[in-house]
Amino acid sequence: MRNEYCFVAAVTALALLASPTRAANQRDVRDCEQGSDPDRSIAGCTRALASGGIRSPAAAFYNRGIAWADKGEFERAIADYNEAIRIDPKYASAYHNRANAWKEIGEYDRGIEDLDEAIRLHPDALGYNNRGFIWTKKGEYDRAIADFTDAIRLDPRFANSYANRGAAWRLKGDLDRALLDQDRAIALDPKSMIVNVERGDTLRYKGDFARAIADYERALRVRPDYIPAFTGLGLTYEKMGDVASARVKFEQATTSRYPYRFADAPRSALETAHARLAALDSGIAQPSIPNSLPKATSATSIPTPAIAAPTVAPATIKTTVARQGRRVALVIGNSAYKNVPALVNPQKDAAAIAASLRNIGFESVTLANDATREKLVDSLRAFADEAEKADWAMVYYAGHGLEVGGVNYLVPTDARLAVDRDIQFEAVPLDQVLAAVDTANRLKLVVLDACRDNPFSPRKTEAPASAAATPTGGAKISSRSIGRGLAEVKTSGGTLVVFAAKNGQVALDGEGDNSPFAVAVLQRVATPGVEINKLFRLVRDDVMEATAGRQEPYTYGSLPGKEDFFFVEK
Repeated sequence: MRNEYCFVAAVTALALLASPTRAANQRDVRDCEQGSDPDRSIAGCTRALASGGIRSPAAAFYNRGIAWADKGEFERAIADYNEAIRIDPKYASAYHNRANAWKEIGEYDRGIEDLDEAIRLHPDALGYNNRGFIWTKKGEYDRAIADFTDAIRLDPRFANSYANRGAAWRLKGDLDRALLDQDRAIALDPKSMIVNVERGDTLRYKGDFARAIADYERALRVRPDYIPAFTGLGLTYEKMGDVASARVKFEQATTSRYPYRFADAPRSALETAHARLAALDSGIAQPSIPNSLPKATSATSIPTPAIAAPTVAPATIKTTVARQGRRVALVIGNSAYKNVPALVNPQKDAAAIAASLRNIGFESVTLANDATREKLVDSLRAFADEAEKADWAMVYYAGHGLEVGGVNYLVPTDARLAVDRDIQFEAVPLDQVLAAVDTANRLKLVVLDACRDNPFSPRKTEAPASAAATPTGGAKISSRSIGRGLAEVKTSGGTLVVFAAKNGQVALDGEGDNSPFAVAVLQRVATPGVEINKLFRLVRDDVMEATAGRQEPYTYGSLPGKEDFFFVEK
């Protein structure tokens, strides 16, 4: 990317590209160098490389890599950056941009490795900024803040680093420090569309809608087709209850021809705009929040709006059951852990989810609270028999969960987990849950509102002195995070696995009676006419808004295209 979402790409012109003895066509050189038309760049660089008359083929591969990335062809971009680095192993800019491509396809660790090398070769603010950005994507916010601080130390006028550090503070829950950094970023570069949108997002999360709108509009004056600014405006108007204006902005986002829409921020904003339009078409608006919303400054002070589930008419339920078939669910809420910090809301979440599923026509809903390992295994065994006679089989789990050795586990309330090897004896692997739903005829669904951290970390035993004690002397915490993050799930055969938070993020327990994820699920499953894939995209948007972007749900798997699945039919 040339310059996207505060990850700044290193751009190198092909100066002195032509060899005096065997010169490439100068038009090819100019086409290769220009950055406004990726197709023209690719064609020019390809012709220049084929001619053999260029002094620096590494630069030609590099520039063609940038053009491929601008088109969203990140694998091809990486192949060209590989060639540039093979020819010139000290090509720091190529490491920078290959790191960006790795980031775009989710290979964050490989991106970090490339930026480590770029910083070793040329320790400048750009390298620290870009590495900090990937640390942010990984959820390692303290390391990100450290890198952005180093970037600012090396270049005190680097506006993007202030904006990025502000985003990391926001994701840690400190909106006031986020705003201080983003104010500084705009003072340094008031015409930057990116930093204006970043500050607009923070102001939106704080409930300062008028200033947020001003920032998004300022970004559009700089770049009238910038997708994140349209989406930010749409989300703000929706929060204000102005659905008509929100729809206009979301439509402008989806029809924008912004040339770098494959980059991280425009791509995400475009997906959100499509999802919100679908929600509005289904009559689902985000809950409006007054301008007097409390200003959040810590990870536990952002209120989660209570969203009442829509009432579903009996005739609609009858139609749904007729079309979707027999549906069964196992709902588990683990709160009262004996040997790790207790959780406040899983039992409440489980009770609410179970009631909602019964109300929308699930024929059998089994509720299991505070399940020991024996109870959890027995519940899954019995549910597998139920699933075999059903069209839908769904497991909803709220509680602790973790990953060890690439395997995901649900943590029963009696687990001790003194050492890693205990996990296989004291916890229940996610594969066992997947096996329990696998015999259903049409849809297998597993929804995990589970933690993202490791109980073997120091966090397990360290807690503030003022924290409320659990029966075993541990401390209550307001998140479900005791692990490294649940590992990627491979699914097949009409299976969806939904995580409340993607890898590296905390699944928050919430300030009210339910977690932000449970609130969103409760609202969406009872809304008629929303296809299940779209429904969980809307859940993602709701949770992102409720947590100021700190928690992003993630869905694995896909369903067959020959039929649609609805919790509630139209």
